[in-house]
Formats: sequence, structure tokens, C-alpha cells
Amino acid sequence: MAYQLKVEDVRIAGHAQPISLRVYRPVPHAKSLPVVLYFHGGGFVSGSLADAEMTASELALRTPAIVVSVGYSLAPEFPFPAAPEDAYRAARWAFVNARAYGGAPQRIGVAGHDAGANIAASLTLIARDRGEVPIRAQALLAPLLDPSMTRIADERKLREADTDVSECARCYRAYLPEPAQRLHPYAAPLESTRLAGLPAAFIASAEHDLLHIEAERYASNLISAGVPTQVRRHKSAKHSALPSLPEVLDELSTFFRQQLAAPVSAASPTALAANL
Repeated sequence: MAYQLKVEDVRIAGHAQPISLRVYRPVPHAKSLPVVLYFHGGGFVSGSLADAEMTASELALRTPAIVVSVGYSLAPEFPFPAAPEDAYRAARWAFVNARAYGGAPQRIGVAGHDAGANIAASLTLIARDRGEVPIRAQALLAPLLDPSMTRIADERKLREADTDVSECARCYRAYLPEPAQRLHPYAAPLESTRLAGLPAAFIASAEHDLLHIEAERYASNLISAGVPTQVRRHKSAKHSALPSLPEVLDELSTFFRQQLAAPVSAASPTALAANL
């Protein structure tokens, strides 16, 4: 079926200020579509709903799904925990309002790129711990997960990398001004020792990304915790391009169709690793 998108902007109360959501709804659509919250990149200090337009709209059309793109608060004006708390408020809004948009509140997934992937991962931890919003799947694209920055690839071997260590460090300092925050599991998912019970994961890393090691380490940690996890390193890909690659968009939509379409059931721990 050929879909078109109906797009609507919504304002809701955030953690420290009102935040904007952009809702992408495929039309015509069947009842009870899955719902996916998407978080843009930008290193915690930049980025916008406009930056997420292509990925969010393609995800809505290809899955199909109701996609809620989240304009979370940015550092340094709004440092941690504003962004993940905004994310949680957006998830609660989606859970409460899903049926009004033709979505299914029990079939919610989250996705993000760069800092947005950090926020998506943190949201799964928060939702598990608070027990109010069911999240069934998470997709992390070139995620920033390690504020300690101790799992960085060798710059001398990645001459085509488009990520910069000093710029990442600057962004983390803006987002996490207090050193103790850099070990908090909601800010540094890679440091979390409590990963059991998280939703099934798809993690995409890029070959020409200094941060691909931490993405793949997090996938390994999830697998060890019994979380069904798929991980793929995309050859010749760069950090910034990952969410716009056609093969990544296909993988995302396939992952969410599989994870959000079937009835909830007790899944046996499964791990799939490809092209590592």
C-alpha cells in the first residue's frame, strides 16, 4: 500500500521547559499502528526536529508506524537530566495519546542517532525502572554511550572518520557539568550494570566512526544481560551519515515491524551479530 504522511506539531510540558513533538502518521492507515519515538543527534548541544525530518518520515512510511520526533532540551542551558526526563515525558504522552492517532500504546519502540541514541537508551532504563510506559524495542544508531571516552578507536587507523574526540569531550562537558554525573546509568548506559529486562535492541555502528567500539561494546553487554540484540557495523559508513543510509532505514523498519507487530510474549535470550 502506498502511504502519505500527515504531520502534526504538538507542545507538551518538559522537565524544565515546554518541548515540541512532531507526529508523523501514515495515511491511509490500519488501526493500531506501532508507535516509535525518535531522538535527533547533535551531541546534546544542537540538533532539531528539522534535522530528524528525513529519518522520522522514512521510518513512519517504511514500517509503517506512528513516529513521534522529540525536540528535547539542549545543553548547556538545560544539562542532564533534562533531556532524558523530556524523553520520558514524551513517552508518557505517546502512551496516553497513541489511540487518538491510530497507534497502539502497548507497541512502543524508541530510536535515536548520536546523542539521541544515548537518550533513547537511557529512556529504556528509566521506563523499565519506573514501570509506567511499556517499551518493546530500541534502535541505536552510532550511539554516544560513554562519557569517560575510554573506548575510542585509534584515530591513526580511521583517517576518514567524521567524529572528533575533542568535540565529543566538549559536548559531554556541556551535558554533564558535574563529574559524578558521568557515571550515572541514565547518562552513561555503557557504565550500567543493570541491563536485564531492557527491550530488544538493534545497534548500528559505522566503520569510519571513532565511537563504533562503544556501540559494539554496549551490544555485547546487552547480550550478556540476556537482551535480544542485533548489531551491525556498516562498512565504509560515517557517523553523521548513518541515519540517512537506505540500508539502515530498511534495517530499522524491518526491526520495528518484527519487534512491534507480534503479541507480547516471553522471548528467549537471542543475540545476532552481523558484519562485525
